[in-house]
Amino acid sequence: MSEPMLEGTGCSMHEPYALQVLGPDMEPEFPDKCVVIVEPTEQCRSGMYVFAEVEGVRWFRQYQRDEQGLEWLLALNALFPAIELTGLDWKVLGVIIQRNMRRKIKHYEYRDAGAASTAAPAPIEAVDITQQGA
Repeated sequence: MSEPMLEGTGCSMHEPYALQVLGPDMEPEFPDKCVVIVEPTEQCRSGMYVFAEVEGVRWFRQYQRDEQGLEWLLALNALFPAIELTGLDWKVLGVIIQRNMRRKIKHYEYRDAGAASTAAPAPIEAVDITQQGA
């Protein structure tokens, strides 16, 4: 994924920005060379697609938190290993809210998939709000 300049201040740092996916890590949902729109935030919940920095390296992955409270960044392509975040210096830079691929746009809205009364935060489901499918 190409890396934007995230340094600086001002309101532009709070506006969504586009990144191009480079590589097969997040296929099939996010194919190589598709464009994603990132909503800047430092918070995420299990199931969200995120742009994160881990030990100074930026990653586009799906954030997961398991029942034991362990946190992971997962590639959708099984050929790429999961990144366990326990003990690492990491932060979320933003969540993916849209994918653009060959003039097809898919929006992501994150909804609670579990009950709020569980001990671990409920996982969320990404929903295509455009009803255009893949």
